[in-house]
Amino acid sequence: MPAPEIEPKAFHDFEHAGWQRAASGYHRHFGGLTSQSIAPLLDAVGPAPAAGKSTLLDIAAGPGYVSAEAARRGWVVAGVDFSESMLALARRDFPRIDFQLGDAEALAFADGSFDAAVMNFGILHLARPEAALREAHRVLRPGGRFAFSVWSTPDRALGFRVVLDAVAEFGDSNVTLPEGPPFFRFSDPAESRGALAAAGFADVRIDPIPLVWRLDSPAEFFEAFLKGSARTGGLLNAQRPEALAKIRAAIDARVAAFARGGCLEIPMPALIASAHKR
Repeated sequence: MPAPEIEPKAFHDFEHAGWQRAASGYHRHFGGLTSQSIAPLLDAVGPAPAAGKSTLLDIAAGPGYVSAEAARRGWVVAGVDFSESMLALARRDFPRIDFQLGDAEALAFADGSFDAAVMNFGILHLARPEAALREAHRVLRPGGRFAFSVWSTPDRALGFRVVLDAVAEFGDSNVTLPEGPPFFRFSDPAESRGALAAAGFADVRIDPIPLVWRLDSPAEFFEAFLKGSARTGGLLNAQRPEALAKIRAAIDARVAAFARGGCLEIPMPALIASAHKR
């Protein structure tokens, strides 16, 4: 069966609208999870060679968590994101950091501007991820390092499996949404290695990181995906009301299996891909 045709602008606009809507929900529900990857992500690009002088670009910076930790580690940080709603959160919470509106696929920085660059789960939401990798390579100085994080496949990142199985059983997995690149493409280490090499990077490493998502209740889990994500939230919001009610009931029942000591503890491992510019 041929792969669905991707219309980059349509998918870009869908993602932008999704993150404009979901910024506060993401901050509320996913922040505690995605923040767990920040330390290993920054470790992958190494320490700032000259504290207070070395520059780092946080691509798809979202609410600014990565930028803030990078600045604390001594990097001079610029953060870029295409969602005004996300940038409003970042500027509110981290007013001393330079956050700019911009597109990961067409960065508004000169060649060789940065000593390092990172992207925390942002590559999953791009219409043209290869273009973003080429841009990351372009804005790095020779010897600069780049790292990005992605989720593991749903058989390991079990929150995704719960939602996707419930949609497949009680809803419509083929609702009309703009087609994007496969969400779990870069969960395959070979795909990440190949894409980074094609963009010009060398010495690619893929490192697994064992994240655990802690939530108060099944209701919060459902709310997180419905109101705090773009692609999965778009899938859920496109369901018919009667189907969505069945999906929610199935999710509530299945996620309860992760109850531990009064809260939910859901395995959500990820991968960090890193490399350097020759």
